[in-house]
Amino acid sequence: MKSKSIGILTKPKFPEVKSTLQAVLSWLRERNIEVLLDTTSATLLGETGGIQKTQLAGKADVLLVMGGDGTMLSAARLAGERGIPILGVNMGGLGFLTEVRLEHFYPSLERVFTNDYVLDERLMLGTHVHRHGETVAQGVVLNDVVVSKGTLARMIELRISIQGRFVTNLRGDGLIVSTPTGSTAYSLSAGGPIIHPTVQSLMLTPVCPHTLTHRPLIVEGSAEIEVTLTSKDEGAMATLDGQVGVALTQGDTVELKVSEHRTRLIRFPESNYYDVLREKLKWGDG
Repeated sequence: MKSKSIGILTKPKFPEVKSTLQAVLSWLRERNIEVLLDTTSATLLGETGGIQKTQLAGKADVLLVMGGDGTMLSAARLAGERGIPILGVNMGGLGFLTEVRLEHFYPSLERVFTNDYVLDERLMLGTHVHRHGETVAQGVVLNDVVVSKGTLARMIELRISIQGRFVTNLRGDGLIVSTPTGSTAYSLSAGGPIIHPTVQSLMLTPVCPHTLTHRPLIVEGSAEIEVTLTSKDEGAMATLDGQVGVALTQGDTVELKVSEHRTRLIRFPESNYYDVLREKLKWGDG
């Protein structure tokens, strides 16, 4: 493998993380692989020299992510412009993005170092929030951007345009704009379809629409989407990958389009997307 260093990201809430982290650290160092730990991992192990998460992807050649899908989403955003390969080890629950189970950890690492893997490139969604002609927030996500109402039980009102053309006014609890990767996340819970990750598209899924004829809409990957908050809602938010929240005020526009950057997930040749769906969604059981 051409990589010179591996950056490790962890989610310390999982009870087995510390022991697994210690073991993999020894395994890598025995093979003279340079290991870069984020500050959380370094503190967990009592080591010095931890690197801020925001800088880790800039220094490492591969990211090893030990956690669940939330940790993977963070890693995808951190990898950002460099698009370095990410290997996910599932220490959480459902785990659509994490490729490796804990019991297959070391054989999988061996395969990474012998180049016995493929890179699965995933679309990312670029987001800009505009207020009075100025950009007040921006980001890139792997799963979705959700525009949603505040804590009160009233509906939100949104104006949706695609490619500069008015599409509809939506009243409801909100709107999910997702990538194909995000189609198995919040959008799925809101009644959206599952889209294969290789399909170059974006999806708009209404959340509890007031007008029942508002249905999920799949658009081409080149589409530019604008979602404007037209109602005066205290607490309305744009949420990026479920992890970063941007407060919205009346008249704010969330602009969304496919990013030039891609998330590159390490996959193994025998890995099959439909096998993953069947396992995670319990298809065919009983």
